Amino acid sequence: MGSKKFEGQLERLDAWRWKIDKSHKPGMLVDGVIYADDVLAELMANDYSLEQVANVACLPGIVKYSLAMPDIHFGYGFCIGGVAATNPEEGGVISPGGVGYDINCGVRLIRSDLTEEDVRPRLEELINTLFANVPCGVGQGSKVTFDRGDLKKLMTEGSRFVVERGFGYASDIDVTEGHGRLGGADPDLVSDRAIERGRGQCGTLGSGNHFMEVQVVDHVFDEKAAGVMGLALGQVCVMIHSGSRGLGYQVCDDYLRELRNVPKKYGIDLPDRQLVCAPVHSREGQRYLGAMRAAANYAWCNRQIMTHLARQSFEKVFGMRPPELGMRMVYDVAHNIAKMEPYDVGGRSCSLCVHRKGATRAFPPGHDEVPAKYRSIGQPVLIPGDMGRSSYVLVGQDGSMTDTFGSACHGAGRVMSRTAAVRSAKGRSIHRELLDRGVYARARGRRGLDEEQPEAYKDVNDVVRVVDEAGISKRVARMRPIGVIKG
Repeated sequence: MGSKKFEGQLERLDAWRWKIDKSHKPGMLVDGVIYADDVLAELMANDYSLEQVANVACLPGIVKYSLAMPDIHFGYGFCIGGVAATNPEEGGVISPGGVGYDINCGVRLIRSDLTEEDVRPRLEELINTLFANVPCGVGQGSKVTFDRGDLKKLMTEGSRFVVERGFGYASDIDVTEGHGRLGGADPDLVSDRAIERGRGQCGTLGSGNHFMEVQVVDHVFDEKAAGVMGLALGQVCVMIHSGSRGLGYQVCDDYLRELRNVPKKYGIDLPDRQLVCAPVHSREGQRYLGAMRAAANYAWCNRQIMTHLARQSFEKVFGMRPPELGMRMVYDVAHNIAKMEPYDVGGRSCSLCVHRKGATRAFPPGHDEVPAKYRSIGQPVLIPGDMGRSSYVLVGQDGSMTDTFGSACHGAGRVMSRTAAVRSAKGRSIHRELLDRGVYARARGRRGLDEEQPEAYKDVNDVVRVVDEAGISKRVARMRPIGVIKG
C-alpha cells in the first residue's frame, strides 16, 4: 500500500487498519491510522490524502491518532474521511479544514409503506415531480424564503424552527442527530454575505454530489435492527444528501481568512497552511465554533424542508397523505462537523473537540445520545453509495467508541476527480447507462450526471465491509437506487 513517499512508513495493523508512524515526518504528535482492506488500499496508493493524515497528526492537542475512514480521498486541509479529536485542556485546536466548506453536509433517510411494485409503474412521473418540487442545481432558489430575523432564529433553534412552521412533524426531530440543533450557535458571528447567500437557499438540494434518491431495500442483514427502524425487503425509501449551501460555504471561507494569522499568534507551526486553526478556548476558536454551529443548524433546516417537499411530491403522485404512505423518517446523520464530546483518555473522561470531515457519528447501543427508539440497537449510520450501485444503513458498535471517537465512514469516496469523470464520460450517455441499470435520473445538465457517474466512486460494498468487519458499525440493510435527482 502507498506511494513511494510512504514506503517503509506504513505498518499493517490488521486486516482493515494501516499505521503511519509518527516518525514519518517532523512535527507529528501521534500516529496516523487508516481503515482499508487490500482493495481500497491499492486505490489510495498514490493519493496525497495519506500525507494529509500525517499533517493532521501535527495539530496541537491531538489525542491518540489521526484517523481516516475507508472512503478517504483528497480534501481541503483534512482528507475527506478524516477524523481527529483534540483536547482543549491540552492546547487542543479547532480547524475549519477539519469540518470543510459544506458545514453539516449530511444524509437523511425516509422510509415508506410503498413497494417497488407500487412505484415502478409511476417512477418517471415521481422523479419528474420531485425534480419540479425540490430546487436543485447552481442558482436554483428556494420556494421558502426567510427574512433576516427569522434566519437568525433558524440558525439558533435548528430543525424545530421549521417544523413548527409546518415543514414536517415533531417525530422528525426525535430521529435527527442532536434533535437537529447544535447548542452554542451564534448567528451574530455569521457575516452579512453568508446570511444573504442563505436567505433564498434553505430547502434546496444544490449541486455536486448532493442528491435526492428513491431507493428499494434489496437486502436485510439484521432483521431485528431493520424491524426497529421500520425497514423491510422490497420497501421504497427516500435518501437526501445535502448541507448548508452557500451560507455554510461562506462561513468557512470567512473564517479561513479570519484565522489566517492566528497560528503564528499562538506559536503554532503547521505543515500545511490549509490546516489553519485556533485553540478551542481562544476567542478566535470560539468565534468560529459559534458561526459553524449556526451553519450546522441551517443545514438541518435545509434537509427538513426538503423532506417536506419530498412528502408533498409523493402525495401528489400517489394521491395519499404522507402518514397514509408511512413516510416516516428513519434518521438524519451529519458529516462535516465538529462537536464537543466526552471520551475516556488515559483513564479519565475528557471533553474532546471531535472533527469529522466526511465521516459520520456511529454511537453504539446504550449511548445516551442515541434516540430512545434506537438505544437497544445503536445509532443508525447512513452510507450513500453512487447512482448505479447501493447505499447502506448500519448501526454503531462499541468499537467506534474505543477506536474511532464514535465515528464511521460517510459514503463511497471518490476515485476520480470531477474533471476526470467528465472526460471519461465523453462519447457516452450516463443517463442511458443508468436507465440500463434500472435507474431514472434527472439533473440540470449533462455535466451533473457525468461528474457523478458510478465509476467516479469506490465500490461502497467494499467500504462498508471494512467498517463492519472492523467492529465500528454493523450492516443492517442495503438499498439500490431506482430514481435520482441531482443539480
